[in-house]
Amino acid sequence: MSLVTAEIKAKSEVYKGDELCQEKSKLLLKEVGLPNGLLPLKDIEECGYERESGFVWLRQKKTTNHKFEKIGKLVSYAPEITAYVEVGKIKKLTGVKTKELLVWITLSEIFVDDPPTGNITFKTPAGLFRTFPVSAFEIEEPVKEVNNEEHKDKEVKQVASSSAVEVQEV
Repeated sequence: MSLVTAEIKAKSEVYKGDELCQEKSKLLLKEVGLPNGLLPLKDIEECGYERESGFVWLRQKKTTNHKFEKIGKLVSYAPEITAYVEVGKIKKLTGVKTKELLVWITLSEIFVDDPPTGNITFKTPAGLFRTFPVSAFEIEEPVKEVNNEEHKDKEVKQVASSSAVEVQEV
């Protein structure tokens, strides 16, 4: 049974399609001060955010497993993930499990202390927790290259406009 009801959808920002949902989920993580690589989902069909309550959901085509190489942890993301978000914290998380030894353990809460360089803690419903560096869940954003010709043109226009201002003042 889905936690996302028609009533919640009616009050929410809803996005469809993998590319848009990838962008929006990373933007939301950044907005609430969580690392941008925390939700490495594939083939996202729908995502939504009800700002008033902080309720968030993501739907993907199938379960995705991801290994966070920096800490050597395998995490499983169900086809539907739901949570309540606030600054530095994810609460009432559903659809996310981590593998400890040979057992899959459900995660229910994630929070960051001293963002963005501090630690991130993952809690289970039983109160067990593990803490890791935030950097283990960060994805480096690709740097957009600036065309040198465009950059030079902008510099020339700025210089020209500033000298025009100076002439007018004299």
